[in-house]
Amino acid sequence: MSTTENHTPGDQAREAREQRGLEIAATKNLNRKGDLWTVPSSTGHGAYVVDYEPATCTCPDFELRREPCKHVYAVEFTIRREETTASGTVTETIAYRQEWSSYNAAQTNEKGRVAELLRDLCSAVDNPVQKRGRPRLPFSDSIFCATMKCYSGMSTRRAMSDLRDFEARGLIDKAPHYNSVINAMENPDLTPFLKALVEQSATPLADLETDFAADSSGFSTCIYDRWFSHKYGREITRSQWLKAHIMVGTKTNVITTAEITPSNVNDSRMLPDLLETSAKRFDMKRVSADKGYLSQRNVQAITDYGAEPFISPKANTQFGVHRDSNGWKPHTWNKMLAYYRYRRDEFLGHYHRRSNVETTFHMIKAKFGSRIRSKTEIAQVNEVLCKILCHNLCVPVQSIYELGIEAKFWQSKIAQEPDAANQ
Repeated sequence: MSTTENHTPGDQAREAREQRGLEIAATKNLNRKGDLWTVPSSTGHGAYVVDYEPATCTCPDFELRREPCKHVYAVEFTIRREETTASGTVTETIAYRQEWSSYNAAQTNEKGRVAELLRDLCSAVDNPVQKRGRPRLPFSDSIFCATMKCYSGMSTRRAMSDLRDFEARGLIDKAPHYNSVINAMENPDLTPFLKALVEQSATPLADLETDFAADSSGFSTCIYDRWFSHKYGREITRSQWLKAHIMVGTKTNVITTAEITPSNVNDSRMLPDLLETSAKRFDMKRVSADKGYLSQRNVQAITDYGAEPFISPKANTQFGVHRDSNGWKPHTWNKMLAYYRYRRDEFLGHYHRRSNVETTFHMIKAKFGSRIRSKTEIAQVNEVLCKILCHNLCVPVQSIYELGIEAKFWQSKIAQEPDAANQ
């Protein structure tokens, strides 16, 4: 059997879908109604209908490619389980391969290792000199306590026992009062440092990542908008939410950079900033994104950083874009569109790596919650950044046990000024 490195991108994409289909068949319950199969989504939200003869599916992946998707493969593996023998039907168990020893070690030691890695990150934050007044909570301890509170998933008061344990282990100078943690979350000076820590926490995996993907997702708040609709004759309630824009390494699902914006900010305009920050620490070879990022500016921005763009064109996307006043070169756009039209299997093999962004958001929300508990705008932004930082610390822990990497962060300390934290 040939190795993965010798396969074409189309073969790699097919094998990836087969593997995900095998996982669905092994962990989900598929229901059959006549010739149709109902296959649950791998993310746990909703289901799709598969007609195995001929192989069709109602999922967006099949609608785009018109080729077997992971749900079709899940039905195929489920059908293979049953073999008819003289004594009846025998069900074969399909096992999903997993390095359980490494996985178990990472999961059982995760909380302690996350706290240690976070302490290493926070140790580079210089605490301001206090000349008068009551001693304040060190700035580095504020970041540590706010992040570990989000990791625990508990309220600030209920998380106090964890903070006292961290004090006993020497990870913080003193366990603060719960109001001090709440005040830290509402501190606007915390935001640039959290962003810098998110970016720095991804650096141990810089040698592993060459393919990247961008996307956004919403985090709902506990604040609601209410208005009376004359059209429907009733009051309508809608939760306010923030949007997290991230760039993700598609191999380990580590987040290289993140921007938190109001819900009405367009995705496309955020991509150049995500690219600029990620390129400082990573050698970017390929970048994929969905149609929401399709623009001449974004295609050229990806190329300017030495990467190859894989953004799915729309049905009416045309060749022959003109050169504008900023000097963008039209051949970059045409090259990507020609790749999509004439070598579509290879293009989609790279493009569908963007599904790792959706997986990353699912990991964050499933583990640390999709709702924001904070009530003020600044605290809400800081809370989302803390959730992202927690995820980024869990990823190196898994890689330490599975890949044997060594997590090293700052080479030199960052300054206390917020502008220096972003450099």
